[in-house]
Amino acid sequence: MLGIAHAAGPAAGAAGGFASFIPLILIFVVFYFLLIRPQQKQAKQHKAFLTDLKKGNKIVTKGGVHGVITGIADNVISLEIARDIVIKVSRDAVSGSLGKDGAPKKEGKKKSIGG
Repeated sequence: MLGIAHAAGPAAGAAGGFASFIPLILIFVVFYFLLIRPQQKQAKQHKAFLTDLKKGNKIVTKGGVHGVITGIADNVISLEIARDIVIKVSRDAVSGSLGKDGAPKKEGKKKSIGG
């Protein structure tokens, strides 16, 4: 009788083992849609922004330097930060573009949850 009880035990545990992984899988799916996917989308938009830079654009670097693009090479941008003062920065150092008033441009309308 005891032998039958031992033989039936592992079969019930195998189904319970898979069921214990379901919450972990659900947590991964939630993290993917709430954190990973939006970050990838934002990185893709920033890469497209960097490839669309052209002479005359007003930009700000990651270090906070504001200026106007005066020349573009492969990975180097000439940035005029004041009259007759031009510095060279890496294309990767560009953080965003500026509007006409010097304020950062809004990249798009954000969807509101409430309507």
